[in-house]
Amino acid sequence: MPAEAPSPSTPGTVRPGGRTARTRAAVRDAVLTGLAEHGYPGLSVEYVAEHSGVHKTTLYRRWGSVEGLVADALDLAGEDSWTPPDTGSLRGDLLALAHEVVDTFSDPVVAAAPTAFISAAFQSERASEALRRFYAERFGRCAPMVERAVERGEAPPGTDAGAVARAVSAPLFFRLFITREPVDAAVAEQAADSVLAGVRAGVYAPAA
Repeated sequence: MPAEAPSPSTPGTVRPGGRTARTRAAVRDAVLTGLAEHGYPGLSVEYVAEHSGVHKTTLYRRWGSVEGLVADALDLAGEDSWTPPDTGSLRGDLLALAHEVVDTFSDPVVAAAPTAFISAAFQSERASEALRRFYAERFGRCAPMVERAVERGEAPPGTDAGAVARAVSAPLFFRLFITREPVDAAVAEQAADSVLAGVRAGVYAPAA
């Protein structure tokens, strides 16, 4: 469930239709391309205007700055149709989540935009807030995955779905962005199984 991601709308709101939607999508695509090519420090309103076909006066009026453009791109990413895996078992679901992170960041082309978003969050408070919104919404979508696990008797009642999803991703992101170590299928499996053990032990459920 990596970040992928435009207007200061909140994730989950209904996209506007017609010309507004096309403009927003064109701006989003230009932001993604600019981040992937030049990173956050190299992105400019002029670049987005040139590559989106939207006049920079319009960009400044609607988005205000590069910070606003990046934040809006992340907000738009939060409006996608992603759903957590449903493999029939909690272990399968956790493995699928871990493999999704590994697969995304193992492909340099696919990884370019989400990596740039994460980097931007360290340099811009608005991008940081947008990234937090993105992942909070993403983790919220994992609730059905944990609810199914509780119904199957694989997790204690009250297990925190957001905490479980964060825990699966955490060791992978640590390797990717802190220690810069490679991640692979074995690392994904280790992360999933560690979280599964914690779920079974009640680590992510309220204390009795």
